[in-house]
Amino acid sequence: MEGVGAEGASEASPVAQWGHDVWRVYQYYLDKTTPHAVYRWIGTFVVGAIYCLRVCYVQGFYIIAYGLGIYILNLLIGFLSPLVDPEIDPSDGPSLPTKGSDEFKPFIRRLPEFKFWYSFTKAFIIAFVMTFFSMFDVPVFWPILLCYWIVLFVLTMRRQIAHMIKYKYIPFSLGKQKYGGKKSSASSSGSRGD
Repeated sequence: MEGVGAEGASEASPVAQWGHDVWRVYQYYLDKTTPHAVYRWIGTFVVGAIYCLRVCYVQGFYIIAYGLGIYILNLLIGFLSPLVDPEIDPSDGPSLPTKGSDEFKPFIRRLPEFKFWYSFTKAFIIAFVMTFFSMFDVPVFWPILLCYWIVLFVLTMRRQIAHMIKYKYIPFSLGKQKYGGKKSSASSSGSRGD
C-alpha cells in the first residue's frame, strides 16, 4: 500500500515542484522590485496606458473599464485610510494623535503602498486580458458610466478628506521634517577661506 501512494506522489511531484519553482522565481523578482517604487509605478502607468489604448482602439469593453475604475477607487480608499479607524474603535491599537501635545505616531495605512501597487497593476493586467474575449464586451452607453464614476469619485473623496480633517491626519509624508534652529552669527556673516 505504501508503494502505490509513493508512486502517485512521485509522479505528481515534478509538476508540483516545477510550479513551486516558478512561483519562487516570480516571488524573487517581485521582492527585488520592492525598494524601486518610482520604477514600479512608471511600469504600472505604462501598463495602464497600453490598456487605455486597447480600449480606445477596439472602442468597447467600457463595462470592464468601469469595473476597473470602481476597483481602483476601492484600493485608493484603503491606501488613504489609517489601519485603525478612530471613528470605529478609538481605544484599540495604535491611534492617530489628535492634539499637538500628543506623542508622534506614524501614519499606518490600511493598505500598504506595495500591496496597493501590486493590486493596481494586477487589475490592469486582468482587465487588459479580458479585452481579448468578446463575451466581456457588453454594449453600454459609456458617458453614463463615466458620469456615474465621476460622481462616485467626488463623493468618496469628499468623505475621505472630511475624515482626514476631522481626525487630523495626512496619509503622505514628504520625508523627514527639518527644523531651522538658531544660526550662529559667525557662520552666517563670515565666510570660510578653504
